[in-house]
Amino acid sequence: MSAKLIDGEALATRIRNELGPEIEAIKERTGSPPRLASLLASDNPGARVYTRSQAKSCEEVGIAYDLVELAPDTRADALGAKIDELGADPAVHGILLQMPLPPGIDAQQMAQRIPPAKDVEGITAANLGKLLFYEPAQLVPCTAAAAYELIKFAGCQIKGAECVVVGHSPIVGKPVACLITNDLGTCTICHIGTRDLKAHTTKAEILVVAAGKAGLVRGEHIMPGATVIDVGINRVPVLDERGQPVVDDKGKKKMRTVGDVEFDSAKKVAGAITPVPGGVGPVTVAILLRNTVRAARALVR
Repeated sequence: MSAKLIDGEALATRIRNELGPEIEAIKERTGSPPRLASLLASDNPGARVYTRSQAKSCEEVGIAYDLVELAPDTRADALGAKIDELGADPAVHGILLQMPLPPGIDAQQMAQRIPPAKDVEGITAANLGKLLFYEPAQLVPCTAAAAYELIKFAGCQIKGAECVVVGHSPIVGKPVACLITNDLGTCTICHIGTRDLKAHTTKAEILVVAAGKAGLVRGEHIMPGATVIDVGINRVPVLDERGQPVVDDKGKKKMRTVGDVEFDSAKKVAGAITPVPGGVGPVTVAILLRNTVRAARALVR
């Protein structure tokens, strides 16, 4: 058998298209679109690429995007003050804190200064806590929400299903487990302390892998016919037929993007699986846009 590919691009397009009428309604009510402020205090090339991608995504759906830049050596008090300023600005509906932060600044501490109503990444204690109390999911961590939406998009019945989440981070593993549990799925969380990973994953009708380790889960770890959501994004060398790294004409190793699931073996066993790239990634971006619109809608009500 060969697993059905779960098309993240298709789901992302559907989510983005659904935002159009909501954005127009906000513009009619306030005279301006939802506004997302992205706070960057770094000269990290990857962070700058990410902000350009965010700006493009926002422009495509009609969300205003402000890149707020601070010096890479900004101190914690100055960064916190800027977060407070954006939090108090009624024209700003969502706040993003770009990583990495300057050395010596506690990222979690800074993130908690974002007002929960403007926390479009869903990472404040207030928004994460709502998941534990079965409150309707509004501002949920973007990647966790993407994984959850892909499970539903694949046609899975979550209620009563045996589910396993590999990875227990506070922004992916734990919140996606809460989302599944809130839908009455029976969920097990596996992590570095799990003694026998295979014993758990082979019982999973729905398997979400978010451990950050390339090829951690292979075909032998998967129940035949299971739905597999691969959250991992890892860069690994391209290898030749002898297993040696392939280099370009400048002697630099060629790289490729893979997930936490060994795709070639997994697709022979799973019933449905997300590809990497093209699975969770585009849906995560769409969820960020959706969270921004939801935040704006609540704030201008």
